[in-house]
Amino acid sequence: MTPNTFALIKATLNEYLAKKGLRRTEERYAILKEIYSREDHFEAEELYLAMKVKNFIVSRATVYNTLDLLVDCDLVIKHQFGNKISSRYEKAFERRQHDHLVCTDCQRVSEFCDPRLMNIQKMVGELMEADIHHHSLTFYASCLKKNCEHRKNAPETSSESNRKSN
Repeated sequence: MTPNTFALIKATLNEYLAKKGLRRTEERYAILKEIYSREDHFEAEELYLAMKVKNFIVSRATVYNTLDLLVDCDLVIKHQFGNKISSRYEKAFERRQHDHLVCTDCQRVSEFCDPRLMNIQKMVGELMEADIHHHSLTFYASCLKKNCEHRKNAPETSSESNRKSN
């Protein structure tokens, strides 16, 4: 990310804060900078711990509240991938439309983009006489790679469990 791009992101936040009558704080800008230095989908707790590792003193409440604020001003996108997975966040400024695949074994989130989905979106908009602004598509899958580096522990089959107990 270029310094000019971050200046635009910061200006977007400044405009939002002024409109809402909220203070410009060092913590909010530090959290924003940390988010835009990342390339992943992250949980609030991961963000909090990353800030702590960098010796930036910020409370969990400040992280959560700032994330809500950044979602509200369209600088961050909040995702709820399934029932058992915590909310995940990703930066939103100048991001292209994309979709997600979530591994049900390790909860790793991968992005993909297929132009055919945009054609479907356009067709559905025409069919339903609607102006579709964006879409959200998430696939949930188990990794088929035998040596998936992201899988914490491969689930045992019932026959493997029975052999161990005998």
